[in-house]
Amino acid sequence: MAAAKPTAYIGVGSNLAGPRAQVERALERLARLPESRLLGSSRPYRCAPWGVLDQPDFVNAAAAIETGLSPSALMQALLAIERDAGRDRNGERWGPRILDLDLLLYGALVLAEPGLQLPHPRLHERAFVLLPLVEIAPHLDVPGRGPISALLAQVDTAGCHVIDTA
Repeated sequence: MAAAKPTAYIGVGSNLAGPRAQVERALERLARLPESRLLGSSRPYRCAPWGVLDQPDFVNAAAAIETGLSPSALMQALLAIERDAGRDRNGERWGPRILDLDLLLYGALVLAEPGLQLPHPRLHERAFVLLPLVEIAPHLDVPGRGPISALLAQVDTAGCHVIDTA
């Protein structure tokens, strides 16, 4: 019997070049990652920017994948998807971006290495991450932080709204 593969949770966001289409294309790419299977994704959310406020609103979503990739290999795959979409990681933090893929959680793994920290270090502070994540994993427990529902209850969600998909 094969060992169960861990579930990784990925935050997806864009506020440039057709953000909703960028998010949808990114979810399609996640579904085609090697050794991986897309388990589900949230509805899209329109969210006010975080950090740098003078920029367009973001479209955000979250995805869950079962993966045989290591955390670092998965992170490299996410960066490749960003590059293919036209993202240039120029060191600017919290600015506008064509695509942003964040590895939020990888099973219950706690990890701190250059370029990768798990759970994502600011996951618990961000409504644009927590709202879509709680939609696809309402009973998730974030290592070192606790139940996702409790984390969501501690953030201001006024700037994030589900985009009507009808």
